[in-house]
Amino acid sequence: MRSPAVPPSPSAASPAPPTPPGALTPARVGAALGVASVVLLALVAAKWGPLFSLDRTISVDLHRQAVADPGLTHANRILTDWVWDPWTMRLLTAVAFVVLWFRGSRLLACWVALTSLVGALISQGVKAAVGRPRPSWPDPVDSAHYAAFPSGHAMITTVTVGLLLWLLRRHGPSGRLWRVALVVGVVSVIGSGFNRVWLGVHWSSDVVGGWLFGACLVALSVATYEGRALSRWR
Repeated sequence: MRSPAVPPSPSAASPAPPTPPGALTPARVGAALGVASVVLLALVAAKWGPLFSLDRTISVDLHRQAVADPGLTHANRILTDWVWDPWTMRLLTAVAFVVLWFRGSRLLACWVALTSLVGALISQGVKAAVGRPRPSWPDPVDSAHYAAFPSGHAMITTVTVGLLLWLLRRHGPSGRLWRVALVVGVVSVIGSGFNRVWLGVHWSSDVVGGWLFGACLVALSVATYEGRALSRWR
């Protein structure tokens, strides 16, 4: 008498299910953000009238408020010079690099450092290529140098926060700590851009450009690491 067929065990090795066609993946998010970045870059380079008019309207309104509220303006200067300063972000990246390195995740540590470096190079390269002047005021509340587009503060903060949230999601706990980290990250990204416009040293589209370029870089970096780079080292 033949014994009944035994169904395969759920724990048996089997290929991973394919990604659903409509699922959001880092690669797809990165591609969408890349298209948006290029479109905005083209509009800024072409000095598109409606965009520049909107930038001017927002900047004039915020500058008027910044002059009228020196206390809030001083708080924004502290945030931009110390909390969300690019060197503060680089220090956080360096700390993450050291922690990963001594935990044995050396490929990941180098990948994070490389992504941060590429972000800085892209920021400076696009600034040099576009050469957009910064806002100019008869009564400035702060000053900054070099070209305006994209905002380096906004871009570097976006890259750093994005990488740190990715690392926390990979290695850290979930639940309440993750939600707190996510809120802090979102506030940091938004705040790092808002205060640059409030202080009158960037146009609003500079900030949006920094966010788009930074988020695009993080998404593509994550997609590449999780796909090709990690598989080659397994």
